[in-house]
Amino acid sequence: MEESTNNKNHAAQVTELKPHSPRNGRSAGLRIALVTNHPPPFRIPIYERIARTPGIDLHAVFCSEREPNRQWALPPLRFNHVFLKERYISRGANYIHNNPDVLTALNKIAPDVIVTTGFNPTFLYAFGYAVVRNVGHVPMTDGTDISEAALSRWHRAVRRIVYARSRAFIAASLGGLRLYADYSIARESSFLSCLCIDNDAYAEQADTQQKQYDLMFCGRMVADKNPLFALQVADGLATRLGRRTSILFVGSGAQEAELNAMADKLALRVDVTINGHAEQHELPSLYGAAKVFLFPTARDVWGVVANEACASGLPVIVTPEAGVAGELVLDGENGFICGLDLAQWIDRAELLLTNHVLYRRFSTRSRTLASGYTFDHAADGIIQACLHAAGKRNDDVFGAHGRKVG
Repeated sequence: MEESTNNKNHAAQVTELKPHSPRNGRSAGLRIALVTNHPPPFRIPIYERIARTPGIDLHAVFCSEREPNRQWALPPLRFNHVFLKERYISRGANYIHNNPDVLTALNKIAPDVIVTTGFNPTFLYAFGYAVVRNVGHVPMTDGTDISEAALSRWHRAVRRIVYARSRAFIAASLGGLRLYADYSIARESSFLSCLCIDNDAYAEQADTQQKQYDLMFCGRMVADKNPLFALQVADGLATRLGRRTSILFVGSGAQEAELNAMADKLALRVDVTINGHAEQHELPSLYGAAKVFLFPTARDVWGVVANEACASGLPVIVTPEAGVAGELVLDGENGFICGLDLAQWIDRAELLLTNHVLYRRFSTRSRTLASGYTFDHAADGIIQACLHAAGKRNDDVFGAHGRKVG
């Protein structure tokens, strides 16, 4: 267990926030405080769209700049934000944030609505602030009824307490809506804010890219993501096709050395390219160079890599344990949903690479499905939930002519 007390100059200067005037003296707009762990690149465009929406005053409060197991480089953050003083403990791959200074930040922001994205102590402090100040509280989760099925009684009890005092709820998927329904939360209080990426950037690159690889895997190189299984699929596919196959790996993690060793043993049968970690701007060209995307995860509440693959026109083979299964990836339409049965994955990959009519149909369907997951839709879901929590209508904030997100 490790505790961080990072005191970076740019992080956690909550005193830089200027106090706002009392709520009873402000206009009819909506001030939102969004308290979350850190700013992942695929969320930043959503926050920017919310912040650009007339009538909305967004303030993001981050527990840290980046958790240690994340390698992404952050672009400029073009919205009001503050980094709290980093203070967390690590338990395995999880980081439990404990930032009491979130209360100082919220006091300076004086929000109408507080959105929290979990149940770490920092989020519970923010929830307590909302209750004491009679401010609308909105839980936001990427979790699903499946991913939270094994929670302890204690974890469920905490959720029941928070949900009972919350006024609206945000889910990233239909599985998240089912999760809220399990807690007897009314559907009209639940809103969708999908996980998404810049679809156009991936589609444009795919249209001009030469296909170099039969298969692609993208994700952290750890046991739960099963990169070694993906390599086994490529090896079995070589036997089926009677030729050397090719696979691209993008990502880094604890299984890199094992993957390299296995790739060396199979070199005569499989051409393995291990790219390592890739920045966001590099990803479209990497996906564009592949034909079929393998997503053999043992657990994933969603799987943004599937958004990237689908936007690039790749058919996807995925396990039922990924949140995208049955939502973004539809079995027999733009990919296949299979348990970790090696022979079945080899069968599906062979079918996609040898049946060109089927491949084109799946590729087109992937792009169509991905097009429904956009930054604008995600931003609108958060805004609508916050309006609901504040007891406001669209007209109250945006006027009789309505509003346009971002």
